Amino acid sequence: MATINFGGVEEQIITRDEFPMLEAQKVLQDEVIAIIGYGIQGPGQARNLRDNLFNVIIGQRKNSPTWGKAIGHAWFPGRRLYEIEEAVRRATFIVYLLSDAAQVEVWPRIKPYLTSCKTLCFSHGLGLAYRDRTGIIPPDDIDVIMVAPQGPGISLRRMFMQGKGINSSFAVYQDFTHKAKQKAIAYGIGIGSSNLFETTFKREAFSNLTGERGTLMGAIQGILLAQYETLREYGHPPSEAFNETVEELTQSLMPLFAEKGMDWMFANCSTTAQRGALDWMKHFHDLNKPLFDKLYRKVVLGEEAERAIEANSKPDYRDALDLELKALRESEMWQTGAMIRKLRPENS
Repeated sequence: MATINFGGVEEQIITRDEFPMLEAQKVLQDEVIAIIGYGIQGPGQARNLRDNLFNVIIGQRKNSPTWGKAIGHAWFPGRRLYEIEEAVRRATFIVYLLSDAAQVEVWPRIKPYLTSCKTLCFSHGLGLAYRDRTGIIPPDDIDVIMVAPQGPGISLRRMFMQGKGINSSFAVYQDFTHKAKQKAIAYGIGIGSSNLFETTFKREAFSNLTGERGTLMGAIQGILLAQYETLREYGHPPSEAFNETVEELTQSLMPLFAEKGMDWMFANCSTTAQRGALDWMKHFHDLNKPLFDKLYRKVVLGEEAERAIEANSKPDYRDALDLELKALRESEMWQTGAMIRKLRPENS
C-alpha cells in the first residue's frame, strides 16, 4: 500500500502491483458473488469478474429488458441468472447495483436474506449516507463495504478489454468479520480497478453527487451549450460552432491534459490561446465558485438525493426521462455532433 502526498494530504493508494489478482482470487475464493442489477454498472463488473475467474451470479427482475441483456451476455437462467431474492439467498457476497430509487424499493425484500457473515457491497454511497431517507440499514452481523469505479460500467469494461483499468474508491462501513477491508480491495482488483483510493460512504456520496451535477455532466453540458449558442447567435454555422466548442475539446485538448495535466496542455497550445485562457479562467472560476458552493450545500443537506429518489420513484419516470433525453439528443448542437463524428477518419 503506497502512501502518496497530495498537496500536503497523505493518502493510502492500493495498486495492482501491491495487491495482485492472485491475491484477490485467494481472498474471495470461497465467495459466491451476486451482482444485483444489470443496468449501468452490473454488466461491466460482472463480466470482468467472470473473466478473472471469480464465482459470479446475477440477480435481476425476470423478463425485464436487462434480464434479456444478461442472457445475451451468456448468463443462463437457473445456472448463473436468478430473480433478485434467489440470487441474494444463494450468495455470500452481494453487490447492490440497482439504481438508487430501486435500492430503496427492493431493500425490504432482500434484507431477510442478508444472514450472518455475508458481505454487502455498494458502488455508490447514497443509500447509506442518507439512510434516514432511504431506510437502508444493514444488519449488524454482516460486512458492509463499497467499491466505486470512477466511471460507468461501459468504461470499466472497455478499459478491461484493453488491458487497462480505471481508478476506484473503496470504503468499509461495517467490519463484522474483521476481513472487510481485504474483501473490498480484492473486489476492486477483481473488477479491473487500476488503483484504489480509500474514502467513506458519505464522502463518496457527496463528491459523486457534486461531480455528476458539476464538471462530469451538468456543468459541462451547460457551458458547452452556452458557448455553442453564442457562436450561433453571432452568425457562425453549426459545424464551426460545434468544432470550436466540442470537437476540438474532446478530440484534441482532452487527450493532452489527460496525459500530463492542464498545465502541460496549456504549454502545448499557441501563445494567443495561453494568454486568453489564463486571463479568462479567473472570470469563469469567480462566476462558478458560488454555484458549486450552493450545489455542495444542497448535496450535504440531502436535497439532491431527495430530488433524485423522488423523481426516479414515480411510475412514469422513465417516460419523462426519455422525453428529456430525446430533447437533448435532438438539439441542434448534438445533431451537428452526430454528423461531425461521421466525418472522423475512423468512421470514413
